Amino acid sequence: MASYNKVLLMGNLTRDPEIKYTPKGMAVAELGLAVNREYTTDGGEKREEVTFVDVTVWGRQAETSAEYLKKGRPVFVEGRLQLDSWDDKQSGQKRSKLRVVAERVQFLGSPRGGEGGGGEPGAGHSAAPRSQSAARPPVSKRPPADPDLEPSGEEDDIPF
Repeated sequence: MASYNKVLLMGNLTRDPEIKYTPKGMAVAELGLAVNREYTTDGGEKREEVTFVDVTVWGRQAETSAEYLKKGRPVFVEGRLQLDSWDDKQSGQKRSKLRVVAERVQFLGSPRGGEGGGGEPGAGHSAAPRSQSAARPPVSKRPPADPDLEPSGEEDDIPF
C-alpha cells in the first residue's frame, strides 16, 4: 500500500520560538502556529475558524527560526505529520498529540514584524536545510567594477 505524509501550512506564530539542544548538540525549536479559515454559513453569515498547530523544527532551521521569528510573524511550513503517544503521569491514561515536523520553514512578511511579503513567490526568507543552501554559489554584495579602474592584467598598467 502506498503512503504519502506531506503537510503545507501558512499561518502566524502564536508565541516566540522555543529553542533547546539535544545532548549531542542538535538544535530543536518548538513553534506554535495559528491557521485561519474563513467561510460563509448557509445563512450568509461570515465566520472564522482558527486551528492551532504545534511545529517542531530541527538543526540549522531551528536556530534561524529562533533567531529571526517572533510571535505574530507569518510563516509557511512544509513538513510531515507525527503522532506522539505517552502515558500521563498524573492520571495514568494514554495520551497522544498530532504535530508537524518541519522539513522547510519559509519566513513571510518583513523582518520587522510587518506583513506583506511583496506579493511575489519566494519574497520571504527561507530556512532551508544547509545542504540545499550550500549548493548555491555565493552572491557578491560588491557593485560591478569600473573597467577604467580595474587592472587589465598587463604588468605595465600596475600603478606602483
